[in-house]
Amino acid sequence: EWEDRLRNYLVGLDALKPVLVCGDLNVAHNEIDLKNAKGNHNNSGFTLEERGKMTDLLAAGFIDSFRHLYPDRTDMYSWWSNMPGVRARNVGWRIDYFLASERLAPKITEASIACDILGSDHCPVVLELELA
Repeated sequence: EWEDRLRNYLVGLDALKPVLVCGDLNVAHNEIDLKNAKGNHNNSGFTLEERGKMTDLLAAGFIDSFRHLYPDRTDMYSWWSNMPGVRARNVGWRIDYFLASERLAPKITEASIACDILGSDHCPVVLELELA
């Protein structure tokens, strides 16, 4: 229900002005978005239902800014378990996003993941737009 309410809110807001959504959405949308997709099917954050809700949100007029620029880039994650050695081996998930209204797509100049920044089990995601 939460995902449906969020999508409806964002669609309504998008009707008024372009929208950017940033945060930990707790879902790895596609297999490319986590290191061990096979072993994580049906685990929280990678269930068919969660992934389907992300697909619905994107289909409602939004883009995943990182995948927009880098549709095939692998091994780029924004979250790692606190288990020993996991981050050092880059066994992670990409669950933090900058989503954008489709009409902002031409203005996206860069979307990146600052994997080298430590201090949390997540790292920053970055979006650069040309607004002039």
